[in-house]
Amino acid sequence: RRMTENGFKLMGDPNHPICPVMLGDAKLAKQFADDMLQHGIYVIGFSFPVVPKGSARIRVQLSAAHSETQIDQCVDAFKQVAIKHGVL
Repeated sequence: RRMTENGFKLMGDPNHPICPVMLGDAKLAKQFADDMLQHGIYVIGFSFPVVPKGSARIRVQLSAAHSETQIDQCVDAFKQVAIKHGVL
């Protein structure tokens, strides 16, 4: 919910722990994932041939072990990286 409130396009079942954050561009997805790691957040960028061309995404996997503080930190990092790359 926090991600969509901040303007991110998500796919999949909102009740599932794996959350694809849609970016579209393969190069952007790779750089985005690298930049997230600089914020201490490990996410995976997926692009063709794993997903259809033009459907590159970042895969985030949540766990019941994540605290609200950790989730807030992740959302904040996503916002910072998205602004850096002109996604938001």
